Amino acid sequence: MVMVNLRGRSFLKLLDYSPEEIRYLLDLARNFKDMKRCGAPHRYLEGKNAVLLFEKTSTRTRCAFEVAGMDLGMGVTYLDPAGSQMGKKESIEDTARVLGRMFDGIEYRGFSQGLVETLAEYAGVPVWNGLTDEFHPTQMLADLLTLEEKFGRLKGLNFTYMGDARNNMGNSLMVAMAKMGVNFTACAPKELFPKEELVDACRVIAKENGSTVTLTEDVKEGTAGADVLYTDIWVSMGEPESVWESRIRMLTPYQVNRETMANAKDTAIFMHCLPSFHDTKTTIGADIARKFGLTEMEVTDEIFESKRSVVFDEAENRMHTIKAVMYATLC
Repeated sequence: MVMVNLRGRSFLKLLDYSPEEIRYLLDLARNFKDMKRCGAPHRYLEGKNAVLLFEKTSTRTRCAFEVAGMDLGMGVTYLDPAGSQMGKKESIEDTARVLGRMFDGIEYRGFSQGLVETLAEYAGVPVWNGLTDEFHPTQMLADLLTLEEKFGRLKGLNFTYMGDARNNMGNSLMVAMAKMGVNFTACAPKELFPKEELVDACRVIAKENGSTVTLTEDVKEGTAGADVLYTDIWVSMGEPESVWESRIRMLTPYQVNRETMANAKDTAIFMHCLPSFHDTKTTIGADIARKFGLTEMEVTDEIFESKRSVVFDEAENRMHTIKAVMYATLC
């Protein structure tokens, strides 16, 4: 394991971290996963406390942070949108300074990247980004760990993201793959390409690490020779329901299905950060089916439930990689 010192650092976006630092976190996560699997205690952060600030609800992020913290011996406090005065009766700066006096680390999951950056500036303790509208760095570590587990390597893999490539997942995956030498392709309508300045920055990073960043609207071109097909829901949390119709029209050609998987390598896997609308067993899925006659959205149920799908490995790896981030920045 490459040894680096991340003590006291916030974890806000992977652009802030070098490939060597990301490698350290992945190796650390793998060690924690081994300990968890064999039942070896690892309460290395006993006596420390963390607070989880959630403006956007989540199953995986909350559970991953809570279990990771408790496994490490920490006290964990959860605050939902109604549980604090942040941004309402108390400024972000004041909230950060108060919480920083009481807790050793702060997790934030919400809307603004600027807000989590402000928390980190004023808290005086590490702040961890559980998701913003721009970036989702904890998901990236889980995805990278999953890729290594499935392929035994990262460098040289061909990774294709299909869907809204300018959202937090499209942005974050492009950064993560560029940092770790994975060839990244965003396969999406041109209107949903990532911002040009981020693409330019990632192309420079990718070149330094021996990989490429490609944008294409052509599904056959984008999926040809892919080791990985990755997608996300078509309308992100916080977006109005009114965008469903236009998003479905734009993104239906970019659905991950039997045809797109067949165009990738025979050994290709399917990834998704979850939740997924692959059937009508959710209220939103059922509503979309009634309104638009669409029973599967970003991925077909056939692919989601297939042996090529590793989505639940990703979900588990959220816990192990978050544990690595908490330990590395607090120990």
